[in-house]
Amino acid sequence: MPSRPAAAQEAGLWRRLQTASEERLHVRMESLIVLILLGVIMTVLSPYFLSVNNFLNILLATSTIGVLAIAATFVIGSGGLDLSLGSVMGLSGVVGAYVAVNMGLASVFGVLACIGAGAIAGFINGQLVTRAFVPAFIVTLGMLGLARGLALVISDGRVIYGLPDGLLYLGQGRPFGIPMPVIIFLTVALITHYILAFTRFGRYTLAIGDNENAARTAGIHVERHRLVLYTLSGALAGLAGMLFMARINSGDPTAGISYELTAITAAIIGGTNLFGGRGSILGSVIGALIMGVLQNGLNLLAVQSYYQQMAIGAVLIFAVFIDQYQIRKANKV
Repeated sequence: MPSRPAAAQEAGLWRRLQTASEERLHVRMESLIVLILLGVIMTVLSPYFLSVNNFLNILLATSTIGVLAIAATFVIGSGGLDLSLGSVMGLSGVVGAYVAVNMGLASVFGVLACIGAGAIAGFINGQLVTRAFVPAFIVTLGMLGLARGLALVISDGRVIYGLPDGLLYLGQGRPFGIPMPVIIFLTVALITHYILAFTRFGRYTLAIGDNENAARTAGIHVERHRLVLYTLSGALAGLAGMLFMARINSGDPTAGISYELTAITAAIIGGTNLFGGRGSILGSVIGALIMGVLQNGLNLLAVQSYYQQMAIGAVLIFAVFIDQYQIRKANKV
């Protein structure tokens, strides 16, 4: 039987999770307002922004970042961190292209290779975090370099061209006029939203991020759950790598550089607490759309790429500031 303080911690944990569960369909209103205002501003600044083709381009570009943001939501919501998302995405695309082009295997094996390579990288991250007790920041920062280097080794530092038609359709097909990556992204978003908001797995994820000791007292196997989360994060990064590879018709070992920064920013803008305990897939989708609209608008305005990186960094700092300000304000109340 848990001690009185531990029982009180556990009761408080489940009350907070119940409150979060009641609001699981809600998204941060500020995020929606920012998205609308950003769209209005870009419409005023560029005559090309408000067009069907441009909206499809935004959704297409957002699909990759969106999948990475979903991965970041699960890990960050549990109190973890994955800085290797962009590099694992690049490695997965190279592995998938190598299997499909250099080895001449069917497209389905290329897809499985992408997701499998990402899952293996995530599994290694999870093992080191949960078994070797190495901080997630160090582990995933190391994987960032390892995955990028391995991608360059596999591809011999060159882009792998000539993907088979099956893979190309996943990146360039347009059933009913909608880009296939957008369909895949929205499908993944719906599935993962259900998992995080309506299942025991999702509740356990946020419970670990909210209070790890209370989660242990409640009977949650924290290490095993974290291992699954990092493996899931890697698999989603692999899926993002497949979408990017299929869209550009090549396995590029330099793909995904700094994408982890954009994905984490999108998740935090969408309401995921940087220190764990709160996360929303719907919010992360809105956050990804904000980043997509921002980058698309800056491209239409011919803003140079390094200014775009500065903008993304500034948005990340501002998002964390607003998140922490709201938490402090709520605690005072």
